[in-house]
Amino acid sequence: MLAKRIIPCLDVKDGRVVKGVNFVNLRDAGDPVELAALYDREGADELVFLDISASVEGRATMIEVVRRTAGEITIPFTVGGGISQVDDMKRILRAGADKIGINTAAVLNPRLISDGARRFGSQCIVVAVDAKFNSEWGEWEVYTHGGRKASGIRALEWVRQAESLGAGELLLTSMDADGTKDGFDIALTRAVSDAAGIPVIASGGAGRTEHFGEVFREGRADAGLAATIFHYKELTVAAVKDELRREGVEVR
Repeated sequence: MLAKRIIPCLDVKDGRVVKGVNFVNLRDAGDPVELAALYDREGADELVFLDISASVEGRATMIEVVRRTAGEITIPFTVGGGISQVDDMKRILRAGADKIGINTAAVLNPRLISDGARRFGSQCIVVAVDAKFNSEWGEWEVYTHGGRKASGIRALEWVRQAESLGAGELLLTSMDADGTKDGFDIALTRAVSDAAGIPVIASGGAGRTEHFGEVFREGRADAGLAATIFHYKELTVAAVKDELRREGVEVR
């Protein structure tokens, strides 16, 4: 079994890191370059940088912020938001990213996954899935445009398709749990982990150290991603890793 990863997430809007609850009520959390450097020093295994308003505003990801951030860190770095074609991926990778995160554009044009995988390798392609429970279906639905639009697509069907098209990893965010700090969505994470044969990064709901252990053991996630608890110094990456080791969870 691969060692579990702890990944801080930088949700960036207008050049600043922000964080909200259930994808709304955003508040400022700092400078992305400074936070990235801090998490690198604290022992984060990777970083995820999401330009959360790029797809909504119909513009490309902020290349300069990506370049400056990449210049401050030595750990793997995933960048998403506003990436709608292979040339966008190329620009982001040249700016210093190690992986590309695609969400809205991949749902609208699934071929983007296979085109990116062929060009740069599956290890570079992270398909981000924002999912919310649909009570009428009795299962989860994929949302796009920063969680603003319901796609009508069932999440488990989508992750299987994304994997078949060449995705190397899934970044799974529970919109129901996002920002609540009540714990990861174990049912969703377990369902996606069981449906997919590629690594799953669980996102949304981390509030305490034990939440990471739960999502690794019960949700079968390969990595745990969090924002609020790290940005506002409620927990450190090192503290989370120390507790996981005490629980017998292998971490990097």
